[in-house]
Amino acid sequence: MKKKMLIISHAMELGGVERSLLGLLNSIDYDSYEVDLFLLRHEGELLRFIPSEVHLLPAIPPYTVLARPMSATLREGHFLLTASRLAGRTAAQIYAKMHHHKESIVALEYSHKYTKWLMPKIQPLVEYDMAVSFLIPHYFVAEKVRAKKKVAWIHTDYTKVEIDRRSELKMWEKMDWIASISETVSISFSDVFTSLKEKILLIENILPEKLIRYQADEQNVSHEITNEDSIRLLTIGRFMHAKNMDEIPRICSLIRKTGLHIKWYLIGYGGEESLIREKIAEAQMEDYVIILGKKDNPYPYIKACDVYVQPSRYEGKCVAVREAQMLGKPVIITNYATSSSQLEDGVDGVIVPMETEACAAGMADVLRDRELIYRLHRNCLERDFSNAGEVEKLYRLIA
Repeated sequence: MKKKMLIISHAMELGGVERSLLGLLNSIDYDSYEVDLFLLRHEGELLRFIPSEVHLLPAIPPYTVLARPMSATLREGHFLLTASRLAGRTAAQIYAKMHHHKESIVALEYSHKYTKWLMPKIQPLVEYDMAVSFLIPHYFVAEKVRAKKKVAWIHTDYTKVEIDRRSELKMWEKMDWIASISETVSISFSDVFTSLKEKILLIENILPEKLIRYQADEQNVSHEITNEDSIRLLTIGRFMHAKNMDEIPRICSLIRKTGLHIKWYLIGYGGEESLIREKIAEAQMEDYVIILGKKDNPYPYIKACDVYVQPSRYEGKCVAVREAQMLGKPVIITNYATSSSQLEDGVDGVIVPMETEACAAGMADVLRDRELIYRLHRNCLERDFSNAGEVEKLYRLIA
């Protein structure tokens, strides 16, 4: 008899977490496991890639309220839910005034914490062998699902974000297991939540290799990433503080001053786009730092670039870096706290300093070293970055 598994996430928009969810879904043995997927919103460019074996549960209207404008949810008659969201946002703003030294995920946590009392049960007549909460917050798997085992995923470095520790601890304690995407993410999480250390299990991101390789050949992007006498760099990610894209124009300018001809392409979207454009203008890099915007399929752009760069301030384990390696691209990343778990420095990528001037100098040294670039390319082609075997760790938790 098949084991029953429920996986819950927010939506299927373009992002590393969503692509790693696809990797997990593509790796499951559907002869042995029956999988229901519940999304808070049936939205996102990656929806169409959910495997046909997965049973996508119908949307439940109250859950769709969480990420939409409150004016719209009021018009739809969600008065109590909207009021609860507003209460959560107000509480998060008060918390932020008292604790403002790091990027905060308190508002996201509170949006679920303050509304969960109004949310209906998810599949109330079904008891699952396992329920997986793939993206924070984890309240709905904790309190709205019947399951023998409950697992929650960590995707970020918890020492780099502001949280309400006491509040989150109560949420995490309701989980049987906590899946971490890297050893350094596990360490940072256990430093914050020492009492949860024994619940942490390493399950690395699983990438949908066949889909990535197929999509990489879907279109020709030479009209956007032009094949001219420049080294073509690419960075993919949400336009947000963590990704450090606002420093790219200065880094690009400093590299070009060394005599290297580079063009740096950015794929993504988010709240800091206007800031990045301002920084491009300030550095007079309009011809050399090119914002390509949001792309449903980023893989032809990875295939077209010469070097993939991730200049982040912090990461859990960046999916785009692994995807670039999978496609044989030399990778340069900054020395964020979890960088040593991202790649093997000098073998399948290079780690450079995060500080802008040192980052530019380190990148320039790599870009000049053609033998190193070729060695990184060759080593990436010889390695398996899919991590498909990681799904076995999930199976063992159900048994």
